[in-house]
Amino acid sequence: MSEKDEYMNIDPAVVRRIRELRRQVEHHAKMYHVYDAPEISDYEYDRMYYELVHLEEQYPALDDPASPTHRVGGKVLDKFDKVVHAVRMDSLTDVFSFEELSDFLSHVRETLPEAVFSVEPKIDGLSCSLRYEHGVLVQGATRGDGVVGEDVTQNVKTIFDIPLTLPEPLTLTVRGEVYMPRPVFERLNAKREAEGLSLFANPRNAAAGSLRQLDPNVTASRALSIFIFNFQEGNLYADGHAPLTHTETLDRLAELGFHVLEERICTAETEQILGHIRRLGELRDNLAYDIDGVVIKIDKLADRITLGEGTNTPRWAVAYKFPPEQKITRLTDIQVAVGRTGVLTPTAILEPVRLAGTTVSRATLHNLDFIRERDIHILDYVTVQKAGDIIPEVVCAHPEKRDGRETEFHMPTVCPSCGEPVFREEGEAAVRCTNAACPAQLSRGIEHFASKDAMDIDGLGPQIVEALISAGLIRDAADLYDLKSEQVAALDRMGEKSALNLTGAIEKSKSAGLERLLYALGIRNIGSVAAAALAARYRTLENCMAATMDELCDIPDFGEITASCVVNFFSHPQNVALCHRLIQAGCLTKSTAAPTGDRFAGKTFVLTGTLPSLTRDQAATLIKAQGGKVSGSVSSKTDYVVAGEAAGSKLTKAQSLGIPVISEDDLRQMLA
Repeated sequence: MSEKDEYMNIDPAVVRRIRELRRQVEHHAKMYHVYDAPEISDYEYDRMYYELVHLEEQYPALDDPASPTHRVGGKVLDKFDKVVHAVRMDSLTDVFSFEELSDFLSHVRETLPEAVFSVEPKIDGLSCSLRYEHGVLVQGATRGDGVVGEDVTQNVKTIFDIPLTLPEPLTLTVRGEVYMPRPVFERLNAKREAEGLSLFANPRNAAAGSLRQLDPNVTASRALSIFIFNFQEGNLYADGHAPLTHTETLDRLAELGFHVLEERICTAETEQILGHIRRLGELRDNLAYDIDGVVIKIDKLADRITLGEGTNTPRWAVAYKFPPEQKITRLTDIQVAVGRTGVLTPTAILEPVRLAGTTVSRATLHNLDFIRERDIHILDYVTVQKAGDIIPEVVCAHPEKRDGRETEFHMPTVCPSCGEPVFREEGEAAVRCTNAACPAQLSRGIEHFASKDAMDIDGLGPQIVEALISAGLIRDAADLYDLKSEQVAALDRMGEKSALNLTGAIEKSKSAGLERLLYALGIRNIGSVAAAALAARYRTLENCMAATMDELCDIPDFGEITASCVVNFFSHPQNVALCHRLIQAGCLTKSTAAPTGDRFAGKTFVLTGTLPSLTRDQAATLIKAQGGKVSGSVSSKTDYVVAGEAAGSKLTKAQSLGIPVISEDDLRQMLA
């Protein structure tokens, strides 16, 4: 029997019920995921949803790509396939002041005196493209390096702002910004905190990590949203009519069911542009989504063609970037914590304040010199911001607001964790605990050992570490590999499943490799880049343990201080014993990296933006392993700039100096 014949034999009542269930499930899912205003209980929603699933399985001839059941599910992927964008997904040139913006407007008006601009919020999220064929969503892809992205079709289908089918059979591609609404972000971090997991730094990081999950069900649980901000290619109208302006394009996309920005204006007047930027800056705290700036682009599409494209950015648009958001709040106390290397670090305890997407109640104060330089007192009013929109920091104090209750801070003379004396070496800012067996150092050291860039033991957060230490189950990192799931399950708030997950993650970490293991050991002054260089030179943990001072100084960028830290670490019997126990536990203590080469000898690289699959540290490690240098700033001596998504002023400077700009793929090809 053909599918058509099968359809004709289905009871019309079943057809009507399926259509009604789809309508109700889609409506209530949007009320929950998009508007955060559920109208029915989870129980009622689940009953409707699973009735629909059952009917669709029973009557496959009624399958419809627009069904809400297609939004969740799909097999777990091993990796994302690559997608070559039909239309390059360029980034924008950033400007950081009204003066720079006025220069851009003046430059445009030299060619287009009557230019009209669209002024709209710049969503702080992850850019992606959506392709529809004959009205059906067929592909979703991340921006990647602008030319090649990743296929995340199954994941974008879980976003309820994205229509699975259009009301008209159009073939087109649109571009949007995936983001995580603030209420969703706060619920997600609260849940992760309760489970002892690491918290997301901000909604953008959460959105990026959620969209690039290999399991679509994880993405579905994160309740992402999207704003469509550009029409890339295809037909917006069935009769072939082409829109004349960006504003017309967005209005038409809204008609087709896409979620577009409403907080936008269209104007030819500079003062109105600047006024709208100020207004959006004032609105930032009250929006349900994070914005990090304002996009100013030519509205008339023909004018964009007149102005043309630069190497990597269009000449008809810029992004005005907001300065780091700052707030004034009261510093109620200064607490001192002991780190994994024994350093005492003062932390400001603040009256909670909303800042760059999260509520901030603590901020680092680094050391006593930092506090004295900024004349910070307990009970002062202080200005705080997030460095890179991630790490809260105190910018300055406000002595003019003092009322006489403020007191000067003094570092303790004994360790707040173990009570042993502390000392400060001459020429150093750090104050250290002298007790190698300090409980705080043990706790922080194991947290570092388990961290993402080290052994990456998922689920081993601070609360679990404290519980394991308190129960006498671990005294050093090697003890982790002797843990039994039943021992972990006996801890407070740990069930059998959680215990199995944790011991499984510990077992998996054995294969992390020498680079990560050296970083995980917590050797002073050895970060992930230095650890990778050490592993690339010596290849095994045993060789690293036997390395001499002179040999270590020959490693590029090591120097005497770094070399002495390595020699000193492996001179202590307890550290040597720890390494031998890790070897006996089955940890991979050989390097997985390619041997050190000289392909980039004499070449200087600068990294900017978010690369598709490498962190900046990982990219830097690859470059240095081939004899190259990585600099933090662009100059005439820079040989290459490796640019990823959201590349900023470094990219602009490289273009102005004529320095070659390459992608991650280009870098990999140079390494191949």
